[in-house]
Amino acid sequence: MGEAMVVIREYVNEMEALVARSVLEAHQIPAVVLRDDAGGMLPAMRLLYPVRLAVRAVDATPAIRILDAPFEDDRRSNDDRWFGGTTGR
Repeated sequence: MGEAMVVIREYVNEMEALVARSVLEAHQIPAVVLRDDAGGMLPAMRLLYPVRLAVRAVDATPAIRILDAPFEDDRRSNDDRWFGGTTGR
């Protein structure tokens, strides 16, 4: 019998869900993207039924922690040097 799965995130954009799944799989957490859009024929259904990211119940807490963690380069985005800030003139 299979293991219980839980939905940990919902997305309007399938690409965001696929990126999140890749992040989890890079951390050895299997994940699956679920979507109800009539096999891609009715993409507008995603507004009513968002794309979902599911993991095994035992992996839910570490998966959420990984997805909520700040990206390493987020610190750089606040640094003026990266976005044409002051140059010391």
